[in-house]
Amino acid sequence: MIVSKLELYNFRQFKSNGDLPGLSISFHKGLNALIGENDSGKTAIIDALKIVLLTQSNEYVRPTDEDFYTDEDGNVVKEFCIKCTINDFTQNEAKNFVEYLCFEKNGDTIKYSMNLHYRAWKDKNRIYSELRVGNIDDNIILDGKAKELLRTVYLKPLRDAEREMSSGRNSRLAQILSGHSLFVNKEEHRLKEILSKANEDIEKYFTEEEGKEVLETIRNNLSAFNVSNTSSEAQLKVADIQLKKILESLSLRVSEVNPGLGELNLLFIAAELLLLNADSSGGLRLALIEELEAHLHPQAQLRLIDYLQKEYDNSGTQIIISTHSTILASKVNLKNIVLLKNGIGYDMTYGNTELEKGDYLFLQRFLDATKANLFFARGVLMVEGDAENLLLPVLAEVLDYPLEKYGVSIVNVGSTAFLRYSRIFVRKNGDKIDIPVSVVTDCDVKPYDIDPITKEKKFNEKVNESELVEKEKNKKYTSGSVCGFTSPRWTLEYCIALSCLQEKFHKAIRYGKKIKNSDKYALTEDKIEEVKKEITEDNDKWKGLSHSEKAFEMYRLMLNESDKSGLKAIVAQCLVALIKLDISILPEGFTEVDMFDLDLYQSNIDETKKKELSDNILTDPYLKYLVDAIKYSVNFEN
Repeated sequence: MIVSKLELYNFRQFKSNGDLPGLSISFHKGLNALIGENDSGKTAIIDALKIVLLTQSNEYVRPTDEDFYTDEDGNVVKEFCIKCTINDFTQNEAKNFVEYLCFEKNGDTIKYSMNLHYRAWKDKNRIYSELRVGNIDDNIILDGKAKELLRTVYLKPLRDAEREMSSGRNSRLAQILSGHSLFVNKEEHRLKEILSKANEDIEKYFTEEEGKEVLETIRNNLSAFNVSNTSSEAQLKVADIQLKKILESLSLRVSEVNPGLGELNLLFIAAELLLLNADSSGGLRLALIEELEAHLHPQAQLRLIDYLQKEYDNSGTQIIISTHSTILASKVNLKNIVLLKNGIGYDMTYGNTELEKGDYLFLQRFLDATKANLFFARGVLMVEGDAENLLLPVLAEVLDYPLEKYGVSIVNVGSTAFLRYSRIFVRKNGDKIDIPVSVVTDCDVKPYDIDPITKEKKFNEKVNESELVEKEKNKKYTSGSVCGFTSPRWTLEYCIALSCLQEKFHKAIRYGKKIKNSDKYALTEDKIEEVKKEITEDNDKWKGLSHSEKAFEMYRLMLNESDKSGLKAIVAQCLVALIKLDISILPEGFTEVDMFDLDLYQSNIDETKKKELSDNILTDPYLKYLVDAIKYSVNFEN
């Protein structure tokens, strides 16, 4: 059996709307990964499940004042409710809950489900609660055994694995072992025989061998302390011959000397999962793990999540984790992700998104950690290359929309396969995920024709064709909260060459070519002088050309390189440095030679220059699509 659905009414930040829950979330078999930005509700979901189901470690789980929804004016609701649906019962499990189950017959198959209703309310500053089962009006209270069989394994964040695996009264390790089928028979157990034999050998050592003197001295002292006729037959034993005491005396360790927190954490998780694999009691096999990545380095995270997915994907065990790790998010199969946003949990399984089955396999291979940050963002800018990836953040900064401040992530797709990423955010049922996603791409209409005889490129601006393709691509990529933003001409670089950034772009190309063909990634005074001369020669050569023709020739400086892709990234980096240089109050003696080191200085911004550049960018028709993409991603209207 699994928890298939959870609904929260006025619990924590989730305000209900009449009969509608503040949060409704579905779970499936195997691994479920709760992913979302901070305060999206990951912890609230875990805590709600703990309140209803309780935990195997017998933690004190009770509702508190903070669990009741509080509005912006500080008004607190007097009651909250948590509804939990459990289904997919096996026959072995159903027999333990038969009086609480709902039945649905489909041919020869009977499906069982159980609906739990937890309610907490305040009355004169005291909090009361109840857990009922069945339909809301059935008024049936769950009995002790059934409640015990619903207890879940829970691993809290920043867990103290060493303490949890140490010996002691009611230790977690003892609880885990006592729940295993091997330790059900507490009266006649092999461990008791082993310890009894050990006690016999120890007793012999202290009564018949060299330890005899020690025990006799203790007995003589005790006899002197006691009144007459009181037994003074003290004994030395290993432990009580009770299975519970034996298990509480055990501790779990690894052979490594002074193991680190990561190794101990893995040991703790391995022990907790033992009970899920071995449970035959017919109870709920559910593990709740907050911040799975706690104390684990990236490679350990990858191995652990890979194991959990493979081992439990088709098992009867259910695991619900929460994570802030982009490393884990990149490794979790998309079908196992539940994306949380604004009180809604979006199940990413096939059929809930507009992704095709092949897209899931594609993303499983190519959704790396740099792209997985889209799950934690408030807005997303999807781009097709390094140039956009480098340029958009500095443009956003100039326009006073710093991407970090607005929680916007840039996802460099590295190709034009946008739909395989953007459709993650498009729901099959038409719901809109409240995460604005800007897809920034090129129209790719080349502004030239090739002479069939000479094979020479003859400039032909193709304005109408470019505008038509721009509209078609924007429509293609726009769906739900995803919006397409296509360049009005050929490519990003060609649009920059046409724009108010033309002079800086020209210089960036020449700088980029110098750097790319050098054995050092740096500029020198000599190279800067060479660039000045080359720019003058270029401008003399381009005299008499139209603005568009000049932009075309400028862009061809990059296209004539054998490794165009490598040069594009360097040119973009040079352009970014030149923009920053232009709007900064420079340290004394600072020149273009040092422009890549500008970030090392606490340079101030020249607000007048920044405002001038911002105004030029905002009114430039060739950069408008980039401005609109940035504004949309930070949730501004275009």
